[in-house]
Formats: sequence, C-alpha cells, structure tokens
Amino acid sequence: MKQIYALMMMLMMASVAFTGCVSDDSDDATDTATDSTDNGDGTDNTDNTDNTDPVDPVGADTQSTLDVIHERGELKCGIKTSQYGMGYLDSDTGAYSGLDVEYCRAIAAAIGLNPDEDINYIVASAGDRFQKLEDKEIDVLIRTTTWTTSRDAELNADFAGINFYDGQGILVNTGAFPGADSIMDIGGATVCTTTGTTTEGNLADYFTTNNLEYTVVGVANDAAAKIKFVNEECTAWTGDMSNMVAQQYGVNQDGNASFSMAIMPELLSKEPLGAATRDNDDDWNDVVQWVWFGMLTAEEMEVTSANYGTQNLSNPSYNRLLNSTLGLGTEANPLPATWMQNVLMHVGNYYEAYDRAFCDGTGAMANCLVDRAGTMNAPYWEGGLQYAPPMR
Repeated sequence: MKQIYALMMMLMMASVAFTGCVSDDSDDATDTATDSTDNGDGTDNTDNTDNTDPVDPVGADTQSTLDVIHERGELKCGIKTSQYGMGYLDSDTGAYSGLDVEYCRAIAAAIGLNPDEDINYIVASAGDRFQKLEDKEIDVLIRTTTWTTSRDAELNADFAGINFYDGQGILVNTGAFPGADSIMDIGGATVCTTTGTTTEGNLADYFTTNNLEYTVVGVANDAAAKIKFVNEECTAWTGDMSNMVAQQYGVNQDGNASFSMAIMPELLSKEPLGAATRDNDDDWNDVVQWVWFGMLTAEEMEVTSANYGTQNLSNPSYNRLLNSTLGLGTEANPLPATWMQNVLMHVGNYYEAYDRAFCDGTGAMANCLVDRAGTMNAPYWEGGLQYAPPMR
C-alpha cells in the first residue's frame, strides 16, 4: 500500500512540474482584435490580424531599439496614410498629418533627431503591422492600433501611451432610414463591414443583444466599403468612430453620394488606440510612453511651444519637465536633459497636437473634425481620460 501511495505521489509531482513548463503565451496564438480603419492604398481597412504569427520577444541580450535608431540616424515609424485626423498623406503636397504622425514626430524630437528630416514613415496595413514590428521593418507602431489582451500577451507587443480613446460606430444612409438618430432605428440594415474580424463580431453582438435584424455586406477594406456605401449596396457602414467621421467627411468632399448620411451616437465597443513596441524592449518602450505623458503633463502645466523657453525653472516641477532626463534612455544613449524642450519646440503639448490633427490648428480647437471637449480624449481635469502619471 505504501508503495502504491509513493508511486501516486511521484506521478502527481511529475505532472505539476510538467505543467509549470508550459507557457500561456502559446507559439501558435493569433490576434483577432479589430481596428476598422484603412491604409489609403486600398489593401486593408480593419485590424485583421487573424493569421498573424506571434512576435518573438526581444531578449535580454538584444540591443535596444533606441541604440539601433541612433546608429541608423533615422526613426522608422509605422503609420497609416488614409485617415484624416490620425494618419494622412496629402498626395498633392506629400505632407503627413494626424495625431499618430504628431506622436512619431514627438518621439523623434525627444531622442535628438530632426522630425522634419529623420523620420521614415512606413505604411503598416491592418494585416501586416505586427509582422513589420516583428521583422524590425518599423521601430514603433502608431497606426490607430487598439490595445487588447491578445495583442499584449499573444503577439508579445508592448503598448505605450494611449493617444486616442475611440470606439466602434456606425455611419448610416439616412435616405434609407429617414429620421434615424439611433442604431435602434436601423433594424433591417445592410451593413458594410470587414469580414472575419471583431468589427463584425461587435456588430453581431450589438444587434443580437438589441433584437435587431441586419445583413452583413462583407468587404476587404475601406476602399471597397466606400464604393458599396456610395452605390447604396449597403445602407450602413461600421468601423472606429474616428474613422467613420473621417470617411463621412471624405464622402461629402467627393460629392458622389446622392443621399444624406449621419453617424449614430452609440458606441459598439471600446477602442483605446496607442503605440506599440516589441516586447521586452523596455528602455525604448519607456521612451515612447513617457514622450506621450510628457505632452500631457506639459498641457496640464500650461507649457506650450510658445512659452516653454520662459518658464520659471526655480519651480522644481517645471525644471523636471524641461531639464531632466528622468532616467530615460539607455546607458549608451540617454535622453538629453532637454528632451521635453525638443518635443515642445517641434510638436508642442497634447492640446496643440490635437488642434493641428483634428481642428484648424489656430490654437482655439475650432472647426474640428472630431471635437475633444466633452469626450474621453479631454484631459482628466475636464472630465476626460487623458491623464499622465507624475514626472519625477
């Protein structure tokens, strides 16, 4: 009997030891989260990373991306080029604009590069963005990318600052649904959405929960969705709310639609959009994250591109913000003590970046494509979610 008991205990111990060796971050994990946005090149518009292989973590013996950038003399920033307000390339002037672009510029300035000359903007599609990050084709991904559990854990991507809080919305042909001012008014709609992604899943969940009938019109990207929506092959179009606003603006500018349209007020999901670096690249991720927090802190302290040079540095808080490395960077390439001065010189604080990205850039938050006041992107002291930890 004692021999049987001892054998059972040995088997149990072996089982526990084997279990401890199995990683939760499985090698064949895939990402199924969605950002319903377009690349501008007609290749993809949603966060369709369903078949993306997991990213290999950066090992302890791997050179920091920050050091690689300094050796190269150039920042490779993965963006999109089709969405007004977030990432947009003006084909006539060749100028990049948008909140994601402002973030890229701020990072370049902080590490001592010239944002006007030393950034290589690389278009990252919804389907290949994490592969480009893994393959080191880009140093940082700032492309309306939603922070999700699966991306954080399974794709081994480390997220940094959330530069925009978004959610999934629906653009509706109000000619097909006269008087519609809620999703509850569009039962029976045919909805353009990218198939095989959580954009479609969020749509199904919302309509099922609210007992609404609908038909999915599957599309590959925003370019295809726009054509079908304008041709009235679908009576609604769903994606990130910021993208729906941008697409509505684009359709109106094109003047090709023969019907009126409106965005319904409801949000179908949470979409916190932020920057991502490779996993375990801690020194670089810290820089990317604290550049964003620095811009928020500067706004809170009312430090702008116009007045940063005249601040009273006898005040410890202002001196830390404007004249301290705060431990950021690597041993070989610490950030300069004036890194936030560089950010403010070239980009400004969060308010200024948002104003240029979504509004007319005059400093008054006027004529905005997406208002900031009263939204989650307002600063915390105005009831929003934009908030920076202490810089000290």
